[in-house]
Amino acid sequence: MKLYYSPGACSLSPHIVLHEAGLAHTSVLASTKSHKLQDGTDYYTINPLGYVPVLELDDGTRLREGPAIVQYLADQAPHKNLAPANGTLARYRLQEWLTFIGTEVHKAFSPLFNPATPEEFKTITKEKLAGRLKWVDSQLADKQYLMGDTFSVADGYLFTVTNWAPRVGVDISGLANLNAYRARVAARPAVQAAMKAEGLV
Repeated sequence: MKLYYSPGACSLSPHIVLHEAGLAHTSVLASTKSHKLQDGTDYYTINPLGYVPVLELDDGTRLREGPAIVQYLADQAPHKNLAPANGTLARYRLQEWLTFIGTEVHKAFSPLFNPATPEEFKTITKEKLAGRLKWVDSQLADKQYLMGDTFSVADGYLFTVTNWAPRVGVDISGLANLNAYRARVAARPAVQAAMKAEGLV
């Protein structure tokens, strides 16, 4: 398999899952600024939408969208317990978390990276994001991970997007549960391996 990624972007989430699952893969740097691969290939020929991640399977099939990719990867290594079995309520709980992280946290960060976003809107966005993260903090009060005591693909995603907080001035220092959780996730060997592969540590 081949993962198209940009360092520290949301593609870090499937990168973490690839390492957690122990799946053989190659990583291809796809600049989200130039939209070129290192060999000069136009990335829009890989993903017409221009963003990462994209997972290319051995037969050439390509999957887009992080939440879909991480569930596919988890299902390739069911013994790793990175996602509950399909059709179970627990699997829908996982999808609930993936959707929440994608729509309420990930997307809330997006305008903060855009220099054209008016400061007034950034302030409103930061306040909304702070409220969402405070709620996540409350959900982690008695849990090691989002789904309980077991690391899941949702944890790799939440860890990835909350890494962006200091870069855009979102203060999460007062969220003790979230910060303890982030430290647990960061300490996992697979997370360290994925971050090392992207030059982040």
